Amino acid sequence: MSVLRVVLADDQAMIRSGLRALLAAEPDIDVVAEAGDGATALAAVRTHRPDVVVMDIRMPVMDGIAATRAIAAEPALSDVKVLILTTYDEDALVFEAIRAGAAGFLLKDAEPAELIRGVRVTAAGEALLAPAAARKLIGAFAATPALSGPPSLQLEVLTEREREIVTLAGRGMSNVDIARHLVISPATARTHVSRAMIKIGARDRAQLVVFAYETGLVRPGDAA
Repeated sequence: MSVLRVVLADDQAMIRSGLRALLAAEPDIDVVAEAGDGATALAAVRTHRPDVVVMDIRMPVMDGIAATRAIAAEPALSDVKVLILTTYDEDALVFEAIRAGAAGFLLKDAEPAELIRGVRVTAAGEALLAPAAARKLIGAFAATPALSGPPSLQLEVLTEREREIVTLAGRGMSNVDIARHLVISPATARTHVSRAMIKIGARDRAQLVVFAYETGLVRPGDAA
């Protein structure tokens, strides 16, 4: 059984303690380090090379967005996934964090089972944008004038099939969902998703979702 290595980053020791107790109880999860600020979190990631960083947004010294951006910028840390923990009043920051390279986010009041699942899903490379309200949030911010979409040239690098795949991924579909919708195998869907990510320079699936909104392939309110 492979074990997922996790770094916890939150400026509140009590929250870190609770998260550690929750995750450490799982046989396939190992909390390798904790950090109370973004700079310490970045140092811990460089040292331990975890699979997932559970990252708070608001922290001293360096906030979670800056730390996420720094992690995403280092080629040696390309396999590290960042799962953002947020509250309802940090909606705008959530979108900024995903643009910075976060693989997804969870609300701090999520059920324990959601956090555990979130770590596993994030490590597996799936975008954690659930619940549906989260996808709606992404769409709303992507539709604002300040976030105008990239030029159509970026869409031209994708084949017609890849655009279709990106559209479905942007609507929140998993590879299995996409495979069922298009009547193809999950492996084929996964291959198309991976190729599309490489072509547009998306670090992970969450950024693929943002790309789908920014380019107009998906619009706020579109249903999966």
